Amino acid sequence: MGPSRRPDDPADAALWDVAATVCDPEIPVLTLEDLGVLRDAVAGQVETVVVITPTYSGCPAMDTMAADLEAAVAAAGYENVRVVQVLRPAWTTDWMSAEGRAKLNEYGIAPPTGRTAAGHNSGPVRLSLAVKCPRCDSLHTREMTRFGSTSCKALWVCNDCKEPFDYFKVH
Repeated sequence: MGPSRRPDDPADAALWDVAATVCDPEIPVLTLEDLGVLRDAVAGQVETVVVITPTYSGCPAMDTMAADLEAAVAAAGYENVRVVQVLRPAWTTDWMSAEGRAKLNEYGIAPPTGRTAAGHNSGPVRLSLAVKCPRCDSLHTREMTRFGSTSCKALWVCNDCKEPFDYFKVH
């Protein structure tokens, strides 16, 4: 199972479209679809189920994401809504959409660069040599601390414009 895909079934796709409008509570410019945590949507006869995967196990935003999903789906007229959190396969930044990466950059957070080695036990490991500043596009940057405002981000600073910025870590 790789990046999430909108279901083919029309009823499930309509539910997906509602769930895809819910934003990440920590980075409100990203939808759960942009982030790649929206995994599945099933508009059943008895129960409506939306499946999400946390970016990190223990991510404090998951409860808010689930509550926001339940509210959005219920407001769209669905009944007996249940949000299921699955840990396998583990989420990876590879699942973020190109639109989501662009939104991060516009918001002032450097998007993850490269691909992860998750699930790939052979071959070369990519090393990130530089992170582009989302403000001035300089590659003359350095990491200040491995953990930024949330555990999924690192704090970097641009040596040219001198501005600090978050970098969404590859994982």
